[in-house]
Amino acid sequence: MTCQVDHIKEWELFTLVSLDGQQQEHQQRQGKNPPYGQLGISGKYLISAGTGSPVQLHGMSLFWSQWMPQYYNKTTVNALKCSWNTNVIRAAMAVEEKGYLENKERELQKIYAVIDAAIEAGIYVVVDWHDHNAQNHKNDSIEFFTKISKKYGNYPNIIYETFNEPLKVSWSDLKPYHEAVIAAIRTYDKNNVIIVGTPYWSQFVDEAANNPITNFKNIAYSLHYYSGSHKQDLRNRAITAIYKNIALFVTEYGTVNDDGNGGVDQNESELWWNFLDQNKISYINWSISDKDEGASALKPGTTASQIGNSTKWTTSGIFVRNKYISQNNGVSH
Repeated sequence: MTCQVDHIKEWELFTLVSLDGQQQEHQQRQGKNPPYGQLGISGKYLISAGTGSPVQLHGMSLFWSQWMPQYYNKTTVNALKCSWNTNVIRAAMAVEEKGYLENKERELQKIYAVIDAAIEAGIYVVVDWHDHNAQNHKNDSIEFFTKISKKYGNYPNIIYETFNEPLKVSWSDLKPYHEAVIAAIRTYDKNNVIIVGTPYWSQFVDEAANNPITNFKNIAYSLHYYSGSHKQDLRNRAITAIYKNIALFVTEYGTVNDDGNGGVDQNESELWWNFLDQNKISYINWSISDKDEGASALKPGTTASQIGNSTKWTTSGIFVRNKYISQNNGVSH
C-alpha cells in the first residue's frame, strides 16, 4: 500500500488578531487537513467535530525521544502514513533520564520535527509528555505544553497527552495536575483534544470515571495495555469507565508482555482490538523502535528510510502493520 505525500510550501505568512485586539503576523506551516478534520469529544466518543460522527485513530508511537532520535523526522512520519496506513503518530517527549528536564531545546526540536511532518502529511500527532513522575514536574510540563499550544494550537492535527503513565498515584492527586496543565493549553488552544493519564500505569480508568474532569471540554482518558499481561480484568475496568460515559484513548499498547519482552500474544491482541473497535476507541502501538525486545516494531539497526521495508519488521511489527493496512484510515490515496 502506497500513498503520495504532496509537496507543501514550507511556510505561509498569515495574520491573527491577538487577545488584546492587536494584529500580529505569524508563520504557519501549510499542510493537508487530517482525515477527520477537527476532532472533539462527545460523551464516550472521539468524534469528527464537523460531522459529529465517532471516529477512530490507529497508529504508532515513537520511542522515548532521548533514546531513539533517529526516528524523529519526516521520513518516519511519511513511511508510517504511506507504508503502514496509520493516521496518527505519537511523539514521546522524554522528560527524565537526560530528556526535557536536562536538554530542553534538543528534545523540543525533535518534537517540532515530528509535528511539522505530521501536519504536512495530513495526519494527527499525539504530543506526549512521556513521564512517570509528572506530578513532580508540573511547572516543566506547563512550560512545555504552553510552547506547543502557542506554536501549533491552531492546527486540527494536534492532540495533547499530559501525562504518559502515572505510577501508584491516586486520581485525586492526578486530577489537579491535569487541570493545571489543561488550563495552560487552553490559553492558546480552545478546541483540540487533550488526553489525561490515569492511575497505575494508565490502567485504572474506572477511578477517573468516578470523578471526571468537567470544567474543560474535549478531554479523553488514557488506557494502556500489553496483551501478554493485561486481559479481561483490565477490559472490565474500561467497560466500567465507558458505562460512565467518559472517552478512552489507548495512547500505548503492546502485543507482548508489559516488560516489553516475550512473544506476540495474537489471541489476546485480537480480543483487545475487537473490544476497542466495537467501542470506537483509538489505539497506538508501542513502538517504532529498533531495541532488541518483543515490543519493538523494527529489527535492530533499522533506519528511518527502511521503515517501509518488510524485511526490517519484527513479528510484532508485521502483526500490527497487517492490522492497520486492513483498515480504512482515511490516509491512502
